Amino acid sequence: QAEEELREGCARQALQLQEMGRRERLLRADLRLAREQLESFKTQVMQLCSPAAAGVAGKAITEQQVIEKVKQISEENQQSREREKCLQEELSCRLSKEKEVSANVKVFEKSLRELQ
Repeated sequence: QAEEELREGCARQALQLQEMGRRERLLRADLRLAREQLESFKTQVMQLCSPAAAGVAGKAITEQQVIEKVKQISEENQQSREREKCLQEELSCRLSKEKEVSANVKVFEKSLRELQ
């Protein structure tokens, strides 16, 4: 009976080892796929951001290059937002001045009519 229990225990451990091996193979396959997807994503980002930077065939694009390009785009975006804000303020100021001038013209026209 003890021998039978030992065999069953060994069989269970063998099944567990097989299952662990299967899981390891799946994880390795998932990791390989994730690496390929990351490399593809980096290449796409660099091609979208700077086609010339990604132009050399076979040259791997580093994470640092992608990070720097994303930072550059982010900074350019921030500068564009600041420029837009300045232009909005300038436009608002000009509209206020235009309204003031228009009001002054109306007062002037009214005064001119009264003088006539």
